[in-house]
Amino acid sequence: MSNLNPRQEEAKCHVDGALLVLAGAGSGKTSVITQKIAHLIQNCHIPAERITAMTFTNKAAREMKERVKKLLPSEETRGLTVSTFHQFGLQFLRYELMHTPLKGNFSIMDSDDSKRLIAELMVRDNLSGAERGDMLGKALNMISDWKNDLIAPEDAQKSLDDPEDVIFAHLYELYERHLRAYNAVDFDDLIVLPARILKENPIVRQKWQNRIRYLLVDEYQDTNTAQYELIKLLVGTSARFTVVGDDDQSIYAWRGAKPENMALLKQDFPDLTVIKLEQNYRSTNRILSSANAVIANNEHLFDKVLWSDKGHGEKVRVLTCFDDTAEAERVAKEIVTHRMRHGGTWEQYAVLYRSNFQARPLEAQLRSLQVPYKLSGGTSFFARTEIKDVMGYLRIILNPDDDSAFLRVINTPKRGMGSATLEKLGLFAQELGSSLLVACLHTGLRAAVGAKASHTLQDFAHFIEHYTRELYDNPDPMPLVRQMIVETGYIDYIKADSKTPQQEKNRLDNIESLYQSIARLIERAEDDDERTIDAVIRKLVLLDMLEQQQEEENTNKVNLMTLHAAKGLEFDYVYVIGVEEDILPHKNSIVADTVEEERRLMYVGITRARHELTLMMAQKRRVGRDYKPTTPSRFLDELPDEHIDYPAKRKTTHADPKQIAHEYLANIQAMLAQKRGG
Repeated sequence: MSNLNPRQEEAKCHVDGALLVLAGAGSGKTSVITQKIAHLIQNCHIPAERITAMTFTNKAAREMKERVKKLLPSEETRGLTVSTFHQFGLQFLRYELMHTPLKGNFSIMDSDDSKRLIAELMVRDNLSGAERGDMLGKALNMISDWKNDLIAPEDAQKSLDDPEDVIFAHLYELYERHLRAYNAVDFDDLIVLPARILKENPIVRQKWQNRIRYLLVDEYQDTNTAQYELIKLLVGTSARFTVVGDDDQSIYAWRGAKPENMALLKQDFPDLTVIKLEQNYRSTNRILSSANAVIANNEHLFDKVLWSDKGHGEKVRVLTCFDDTAEAERVAKEIVTHRMRHGGTWEQYAVLYRSNFQARPLEAQLRSLQVPYKLSGGTSFFARTEIKDVMGYLRIILNPDDDSAFLRVINTPKRGMGSATLEKLGLFAQELGSSLLVACLHTGLRAAVGAKASHTLQDFAHFIEHYTRELYDNPDPMPLVRQMIVETGYIDYIKADSKTPQQEKNRLDNIESLYQSIARLIERAEDDDERTIDAVIRKLVLLDMLEQQQEEENTNKVNLMTLHAAKGLEFDYVYVIGVEEDILPHKNSIVADTVEEERRLMYVGITRARHELTLMMAQKRRVGRDYKPTTPSRFLDELPDEHIDYPAKRKTTHADPKQIAHEYLANIQAMLAQKRGG
């Protein structure tokens, strides 16, 4: 095992009672967690199958499990659970199905499915404001917040004064009723249902507390109320757990994360031990001093100060540009110049920003200089139309009650089913109390929808029924999955629908990637239950395929990403652009008085840098066709003068952007000439 510093060693060896490891940015928390798991198995003699570790992303879970496997012989890690919260919740629901309102073939609705269902319910019930686009977003957020705060529909309707909230509470009740009717859960349910079962059923609670002898939780500051309750119910009074987190990096309040869960730990577990990891293994001390100075302006339950043994390093630069175009041009040319001067690779550079729109001028400048770049946080794999379509077919096979999947695929490719026909089918299914697919097989279908439509719908239902039997009975389902998608006519539909040969290739390649992922999941399954087609489809809904793709592709490119997407990553040279009021901090946070979270976002940005950090702002920024003058971010005033190089503070005149561009071009030409001469 690699060497740990004294604080890390203390965290590793503390196994009796509740432990909070306050892990500053770059303090080696993953090493602590993985070595602690190895310590629990080898030295504390806790079997791997009695240890559970939870985190928030598939990538983090994969990395953690791989690192544990490098520390121990494979037979000692067999049965170890390292998963995301949602994967754990899915497994829990499979084991405790009898205590849920679900049948075994339940579906998981993604955010797109939930959005479509709520939109339909708003229109169907003639709810006030259904025609307003913002109402749908508000309804989704409110329902998710209620769920994550473990508030049931009937409780949400109590003591509401705002007419809009009353509408949302009514929608919440309808939404939950439809989920159960569809034999489906949404992502929130994967945490909420296990938490409710554990809370309400003492026998199940006792069973799981006995089953999990030690629990570890990473990124604890990102937990919401439901996740905190789940943790508390799993550990019980024995409190044999370690949570690792950093309240200064809690940047997901908009997703329900509650950094105050750290304070709750002290209340619920009075004997809680707190160990601070303050030695940073990533950055120079000037970068860390800047991060410490900024975050010191937030209120803290636990104080900590990051330090490193990597020396002072370069001063943090603060650059002011004429406008956002000049800002993008300066960044692009600096990266080219810096790389030519110092050697190295493109992937050592990252440009971070608060909002996605800031990347557009930057992309144009990098393309003009032929600099390869990677834009993170784009469309996720599962958000692609062709993947959602193929998954729709797989979901309806898994769960005949999945009306959302039925509606997605019945006309993809076109089968001549108009909205009027589907409305008649929906009313007929309601009369029967059945799903749309089951209604397609009923003897009364012809009277409900007409002869021609009933023939098409029955053919479709028989087709699905046939492949359901075949896939469940076949130990090697992959060839059947391919055959089924071809027989639907979907591949021909893609070829006819694609506007260019390249688009057709991309879409077919994406479907092939999905097939490969299904095959890999079947191969990697640790037991027979995990190899079934339904287990694999459920896992796929939860997987973030984008992460896998990014790891596999050529990564020698400049990294462009939001500050949120950058969390957990590190780069040698970091540029943070748009450090201005109304951008960072964002104007919404200023209005809502949530600037503390924006300051944590700034802290995350600063602590991504290993060697050099540059903070940039524009004097004016384009808004539509006009330019709007900007104000430097308040966070720049919080930086320590002795560690920053901020020319605009020393002089009020600003260089002409054309002059800056000319000087940089001259530098590049001089270096090229020097290189040729050498």
